[in-house]
Amino acid sequence: MTHKGSPLADEARQRLLSRVALLGDDAGARPPPTTLAKSPTDKSRVDFNTLPGFEELRIQRTIGEKIGVGTPYFRMHEARAGSRTRIDGREIVNFSSYDYLGLNADPRITAAAKEAIDHYGISPSGSRHVAGERPIHRALENALATHYGVDDCVAIVSGYATNLGVIGQLVGPKVICDAAVHNSAVMGGVLSGAARRSFPHNDLDALERLLVSTRHKFERALIVVEGLYSMDGDWPDLHRLIDIKTRYEAWLMVDEAHALGVLGNRGYGSFEQCGVDPGQVDIWMGTLSKTLAGCGGYIAGSADLVNYFKSLVGVFVYSVGMPPLIAATAHQAVKILRSEPERVARLHRNAELFRQLAKERGLDTGTSASTAICPTIVGDSIPAVVLSHKLLDRGFNVLPVLYPAVPAKAARLRFFLTAEHTPSEIEAALDATAAELTDMPKTLRAMRVPGY
Repeated sequence: MTHKGSPLADEARQRLLSRVALLGDDAGARPPPTTLAKSPTDKSRVDFNTLPGFEELRIQRTIGEKIGVGTPYFRMHEARAGSRTRIDGREIVNFSSYDYLGLNADPRITAAAKEAIDHYGISPSGSRHVAGERPIHRALENALATHYGVDDCVAIVSGYATNLGVIGQLVGPKVICDAAVHNSAVMGGVLSGAARRSFPHNDLDALERLLVSTRHKFERALIVVEGLYSMDGDWPDLHRLIDIKTRYEAWLMVDEAHALGVLGNRGYGSFEQCGVDPGQVDIWMGTLSKTLAGCGGYIAGSADLVNYFKSLVGVFVYSVGMPPLIAATAHQAVKILRSEPERVARLHRNAELFRQLAKERGLDTGTSASTAICPTIVGDSIPAVVLSHKLLDRGFNVLPVLYPAVPAKAARLRFFLTAEHTPSEIEAALDATAAELTDMPKTLRAMRVPGY
């Protein structure tokens, strides 16, 4: 993955600037923050629009406005957003929801939330150190620890903060991440102050070369991967990762945010998909906001790890406890996941159908491996945004992922499939996508987009 400041990143930025200039607007005329004078009265010291990245944000928005599509993000959903949603008063087929097993509106889930509200209220009214435990917190954590076959688990109010906290606190010397890991893991490495390295996505030969050349320099090392990669829809080889981390005496942390409920015959996650003993992974991280119909994150592992986290990691110690109603809904979702494998089977059928039909229509799905996450790679950012806009007109909500979230020239639409999508909805969405991509050159010329 490219990063800001690399030659490729600079090249992509210059392309954006050039296109804005061709649109006949003065959007690119403002000098970048680095060229502004730094006199004592210069507002560049206090103006938020001089912050890093603001210029690129303004350029992207200007392009969207000029070609008449605006931003594809922050669309207003007027009802529950599962496999279907309501946007601007229209019923829309929704492919931008993490509700993989359709549990978000399950009557048992909503009943658990209402019962928890009646019993505990809304807020725990403080951190768990100060305001104390609730039985439902421990019920959820025990269920997740049992699921992973480990000693204990701790739940935290934010999934993003979970990665920040555990990586930032545990590792000083060295963090080694797959290049495609989530931003929260990357920023956890930054906050840790550790020496940070990344290896190309799923290239475990490269990981091993990194360890051969650097492992002896550091007392501790942490390898961070995702159980299911949220941009690509593929997974790592956990068998080999466990072998590598054992031989090089490193910790292995697996982010299961998108894997739980999706991978494995029963949806148990990447350990079931890969056929490994989950106890061989040092740190299981996950979120409650996907399959488990809540929000927040968790860490599961040894009793020492969890005790350390609950006693010393700031995102737990200094943060309010998880609202009891969220713990209750996630706990109920874990029980449903483990008792109703037919939901996972429906999701798997939909994922396989999507990839098969996408391939038949000549769509580029990258390295996706028939999972609930399937990208359609478009290439450049502007066609990806236009495609999302055109699909919404046709009744499908699919959002683009643009540079720098993905490498330059790898912009894509990211389809999230659920167990509730129907085969006809999947087929219709792919027919519309293929048709719009075929017409894209003509569409961009009609919109007078420079360079197309």
